[in-house]
Amino acid sequence: MQNHQHTDTQAASNHKPTIVLVHGAFADGSTWNQVLKLLHAEGFNTIAVQNPLSSLDDDVIAAQRVLNRVEGPVVLVGHSWGGMVITEAGQHESVKYLVYVAAFAPAVGESIVDLGQGLPTPSGFAHLVSDQDGFLTLSLEGIEQHLAQDLNDSVQTQLMYATQTPIRARNFEEKVNAAAWKVKPSTYIISEDDYMLQPELQKKMAERMSANITTLKASHVPHLSQAAEVAKVIIEAASKV
Repeated sequence: MQNHQHTDTQAASNHKPTIVLVHGAFADGSTWNQVLKLLHAEGFNTIAVQNPLSSLDDDVIAAQRVLNRVEGPVVLVGHSWGGMVITEAGQHESVKYLVYVAAFAPAVGESIVDLGQGLPTPSGFAHLVSDQDGFLTLSLEGIEQHLAQDLNDSVQTQLMYATQTPIRARNFEEKVNAAAWKVKPSTYIISEDDYMLQPELQKKMAERMSANITTLKASHVPHLSQAAEVAKVIIEAASKV
């Protein structure tokens, strides 16, 4: 009898979509760790993509590589720059739902530079550091005061500083050639206290997509400062697949 129950549980788990999470700039896949734990606790299979951040194409290919190996439906989640990636990679036939977490949601032919036109530059951008190859990192002060100012955890912010993947500056000028949100349902989490991506722009993009909107009083990293809330939104999206 116990074996039968175990099989039923496995079957139920197998019917859930896989959650694929795409990180943003100045981060790596470990930025999703808290959310991953919460999703695992609810029986979801999850994969965090590791973006090279060397170009939009490279990151889309990295996401597609993961999507190609997943069986069954997928909820594709993107944070920040990861929104650019899921907007294009989300065309994949396995992707049934998109979740944007304080993320860029461009239309076809738009870049991050295009999206920010006419809006004040976020304060965090004053803390970007460029290397000789044109790759950007965020200073420790930038992370502590502008990226994750609501964490109040110096150990965590130092880890974020140490593990960040540099992003090629020219990525911000690259335009997407497809917009999956036009044909697939989406949810958008707006971070109200965001110093890296203007909340006004987040609202505008979310409304343009006709996304289901959740607003959190959070920094640019709600998946770290309010992991339970972000996981709840992702689980709700998965329930619609």
